[in-house]
Amino acid sequence: MKYIVTLNNKQYTVEVTETDAAITAVSDVPSPVQAKPPVTPDANTPSSAPAGDISAGTQVKSPMPGNILQVKVAVGQPVKAGDVLFVLEAMKMENEIVAPVAGTVKQILVAKGGVVETDAVLAVI
Repeated sequence: MKYIVTLNNKQYTVEVTETDAAITAVSDVPSPVQAKPPVTPDANTPSSAPAGDISAGTQVKSPMPGNILQVKVAVGQPVKAGDVLFVLEAMKMENEIVAPVAGTVKQILVAKGGVVETDAVLAVI
């Protein structure tokens, strides 16, 4: 029997045989794009730089899905490797997202109260 299974927001076609009950990945099925409601930042949220090429710098990505509780940096702010950039709530735990490298914050792509998925780009340094 063939099934479509979703794992970490990526869909896979799997085939299960009755003889050995092993599950083997047959092929990737492209995931449908789902629209998300826009997040409106409040007055206390640092503004982000104009949209540009996010590949021009080091991307800071979310390690898991969750809610942005705090944005602790602003665009143009210098940071050191290990500085806390964001506080992300996931599974009722607060997780500090830290700068992977030293540099200057070029873009902030999320706002306080925003919902992010795994590997979403939060900022560019």
